[in-house]
Amino acid sequence: MVYFWAIAAYLIFLIFVGAYRSRMVKTSADFMVAGRRLTTPILIGTLLATWIGSGSIIAGGEFSYKNGLAGLWMPAGAWAGIVILYFISGRARRLAQFTVPDILELRYNKYARLLGTITTIIAYTAIVSYQFRAGGFVLNLVVGIPESQGILITAGFVILYTALAGMISVAYTDVVNGLVIMIGIFIGLPYLLNHAGGWSAVRASLPADHFTILGSMSFLQVLGYFLPTMFLLLGESNMYQRFFSARDEGSAKRAVIGWTIGTIVIEIMIVAMAVVGSSLYKDILPETVIIHAARYGLPTVLGCLLLATIVAVIVSTADSFLLVPATNVMRDIYQRFINPNLSEKKMVAYSRLAVVILGLLAFIQVRWFGSVLAMAIYAYTMYGSGITPATVGAFFFKRGTPLGGVSSIALGIGVTIVWELLKHPGGVPTIFPAIGASISGLVVVSLLTPKPAEEKIRPFFPVSVNVKE
Repeated sequence: MVYFWAIAAYLIFLIFVGAYRSRMVKTSADFMVAGRRLTTPILIGTLLATWIGSGSIIAGGEFSYKNGLAGLWMPAGAWAGIVILYFISGRARRLAQFTVPDILELRYNKYARLLGTITTIIAYTAIVSYQFRAGGFVLNLVVGIPESQGILITAGFVILYTALAGMISVAYTDVVNGLVIMIGIFIGLPYLLNHAGGWSAVRASLPADHFTILGSMSFLQVLGYFLPTMFLLLGESNMYQRFFSARDEGSAKRAVIGWTIGTIVIEIMIVAMAVVGSSLYKDILPETVIIHAARYGLPTVLGCLLLATIVAVIVSTADSFLLVPATNVMRDIYQRFINPNLSEKKMVAYSRLAVVILGLLAFIQVRWFGSVLAMAIYAYTMYGSGITPATVGAFFFKRGTPLGGVSSIALGIGVTIVWELLKHPGGVPTIFPAIGASISGLVVVSLLTPKPAEEKIRPFFPVSVNVKE
């Protein structure tokens, strides 16, 4: 029971921080973008803890359990995406918007905004859903709570916590989570490796292909994991929402540098921990390898620290991915199309209600997929194909037109759904036809339609632009 109480104590601490910060929520800007006053250290912590969730610990652990060090291909997609985001972060903060659909309407039109919102709701509730499932895994393995009850407990905590204080609460607790997960993994990996008998013993107990570049996969299969992660990260609304929350452009850009370093280091160590764990625990559910290693491969104190932090980052990722679509529903649908004159007080109250409704929608999705990895790749592909080309194109493709942006989003969503329903014809991962259709829609349709008006381009390219060139 010591593990249970460690987890409970850590979550109670997070509730205390959230309740304290909730007193600062006075306006919708406070709830959605922390009043645009986050400093570089806070931004680094919240970016790190938001990205390192069950996608890394559960899905990434499963991928590495099955494929060894080739499991690095999945997080490497995020590293590539973060590098590109460095060149967008300051420009995104300059726009001072609230959501990615804000960007899509500013650059294209209201239909791009609406399609972007729908895509975000579909993809992000799926991501929240597998955070709930991951919480169920942890509670089941650690204290024997039936998985279904663990999922219910996790969902209830996340929904209530997110509705409490919005971005202000999330950002500050993320800093704590980011620091603790780094400490837990940095200390835990050497202990686990020693428990396994050293690296030579790990190599001797696993297939040789676990230590090759591609593992047992083809290059096409590897790209099927690398590209969805990269394209999700490039257009990821949570990251843009944090850029919008920054105190200024410089804070946003500096935060990306710290985030890049922290993410690379932590995810390499998570993959290494999964590989070492796979040499120790042969007959377990692959998704639980990191949790299993923390519970049975580490000293009690260290295991408590790591398990509590794993639960915390799962909660952190879940509340971040729940806050974004709630913000989208309120700002990009309700306020934009239904009630433009909504008061600040009602905006905050309705945003909290949206969090609850979307949280329940995510809970319903829990059993739609066979594994966290499968659900993660589906959600990454849906969002990365539907949103990212149009979003990144807004900052780099001057010739992009409103119809091109709308076509890109519609084709990305449509092809993803069709390819998934057809069960990947020819064994081709969904990301290839989906992202190809999305990029083609943006470029080809834009080139076939009249050039965009200068007022559509000016916010993204401050220097005077001659659209006739």
